[in-house]
Amino acid sequence: MNWGQGDKAALDQLVPLVYPELRRLAKRHMNRENPAHTLQTSALINEAYLKLVDQRTAHWQNRAHFFAVAAQVMRHILVDHARTRNYAKRGGGASRLPLDEAAALTERRASELIALDDALRDLARLDERRSQIIELRFFGGLSLEETAEVMNISPSTVQREWRAAKAWLHHTIENKPDQS
Repeated sequence: MNWGQGDKAALDQLVPLVYPELRRLAKRHMNRENPAHTLQTSALINEAYLKLVDQRTAHWQNRAHFFAVAAQVMRHILVDHARTRNYAKRGGGASRLPLDEAAALTERRASELIALDDALRDLARLDERRSQIIELRFFGGLSLEETAEVMNISPSTVQREWRAAKAWLHHTIENKPDQS
């Protein structure tokens, strides 16, 4: 059964299996956000789910791979939301926001998320594997063993690369000139 081949029953069977885990991932992401964030957990889940279901040609290696991609999708949704809010806050052609909405996503938190995303993109250009490890571990919540399984490398390699990638990201973010 494969929803990508148009089997509606396969999708109907998949939804109850993945929804609780998508909710857990979304809550994990939203717990890092400002409590007054305008994007609610359920909206994040729904947006991510729609993007995942739309990937009809995806060939999921296993459960861990599916949820790693789900975490990446959620990260992109949050970063896009933060970029849009920063753009609107600066008056970038967007309509005016009520003061309470504008304050919901703090400038600092949005800037941190955007800086992390920018640093991850830079890391991906330098070392795709380390960038992927960060996404799987940090955003996907995968264990060392699950990350190793998805990437087909040893857990000790994951641990070594994880430490190096975190150090590189920290250094890059801390030493990036302020662009506000």
